[in-house]
Amino acid sequence: MSKLFIKAALVSLFALCLPGVAMVSDAQAAKVRWQCVTFARSFSGIEIRGNAHTWWEQSAGRYYRSSRPEVGAVLVLKSFGTGGMRLGHVATISEVLSNREVLITHANWTGRGEVDINVRAVDVSESGDWSRVKVWHTPINALGRTAYPAFGFIHPKYEGQNAKTVRDALK
Repeated sequence: MSKLFIKAALVSLFALCLPGVAMVSDAQAAKVRWQCVTFARSFSGIEIRGNAHTWWEQSAGRYYRSSRPEVGAVLVLKSFGTGGMRLGHVATISEVLSNREVLITHANWTGRGEVDINVRAVDVSESGDWSRVKVWHTPINALGRTAYPAFGFIHPKYEGQNAKTVRDALK
């Protein structure tokens, strides 16, 4: 599937998710500056609000959480340092490549408010539990040098219900 097609599908999906975006053209919608939490909530269907580093605690008892990636789940990175990661970060899993490598779609990582579609994230933890993650950094066309601490994955389903996945949204 071409990146152009995926981007068009994402813009259309966002227009359905956000009423304010639905009132603008696809070209204008593509220029929306997304925060990672707004994007992840709109794209995954996980109804949590607040800074990314609070999502893990807020999800307890509401959503299934694990250390295993699944399409449609949200990877939650912990607060890290004093820069842009001091509030954490969330990213939606768009494809599972292996038990230690996924493709993510997320916002506000590479550039202010920009959406990165299907970029690599790799589990670099010693125990393979996704507690330390490296994320693709488009400007250098490689995985970033920093291994970010992570809580794990929040899955967009409640007990006994099926999840709406990213793959389903792009069909």
